[in-house]
Amino acid sequence: MADLLELDRISLAYDTPQGLRSIVEDLSLALPAGHIGCLLGQSGCGKTTILRAIAGFEPVRAGHIALDGKTISSSTTQVAPEQRHVGMMFQDYALFPHLTAAQNVAFGLRKLMNKPERAARVKEMLDLVGLSASADSYPHEMSGGQQQRVALARALAPSPDLLLLDEPFSNLDVDTRERLAFEVRDILKSTGHTAILVTHNQAEAFAIADRIGVMNNGQVMQWDTPYNLHHHPADDFVHEFIRRETLVEQRQQAYARGR
Repeated sequence: MADLLELDRISLAYDTPQGLRSIVEDLSLALPAGHIGCLLGQSGCGKTTILRAIAGFEPVRAGHIALDGKTISSSTTQVAPEQRHVGMMFQDYALFPHLTAAQNVAFGLRKLMNKPERAARVKEMLDLVGLSASADSYPHEMSGGQQQRVALARALAPSPDLLLLDEPFSNLDVDTRERLAFEVRDILKSTGHTAILVTHNQAEAFAIADRIGVMNNGQVMQWDTPYNLHHHPADDFVHEFIRRETLVEQRQQAYARGR
């Protein structure tokens, strides 16, 4: 299967008053079409910066990012975010509070389709995420899980080549988060979309992703299947990270369910 997304030896950095601050150095990975990838690591490891670079919100200092064989970011090339055919699903849902679920989904379609086509696409997307009965509901009338499904429908409506999910379940309770992670995976697999998820939650990563990159200080320590990360860690860091996070999540889940 051909790779849809390729990051080839990219370096990312921020300008600060003290000079250039390196965030990511010489990082490479590839994701085949139709697969779901995940960048997994603690806050500050660089995973969200990578996602922003793929989306076009952060410049690449070295290396290049290619989507479907076309370079979209390099030190000399920067395709505008709106021209990348990349969708994004945010941590805080980013729904318009004054618009209904249907109007939120339709928002990004105004320049792409006429009114009848737009209405048909909105219905299709709300059906896909199981919210056809909530088309006329406003965000404040829906649960967090329902709002996140509206956000997913909106992100998928323009048929992006790649979907980026930035900590999409972190504002939800444990049970809703786990259930929605599986639901999102099923939806993405049913539509054949390629996606990259960013999270610090190992349970989410293992529930949704075909391939996971364990990150540390701007480096992907291992980019592999969930099975291989568990059974064939590349080094001591990955082994300890997986073991430690598993124990932490088990304790958190036990506490949340025992309250």
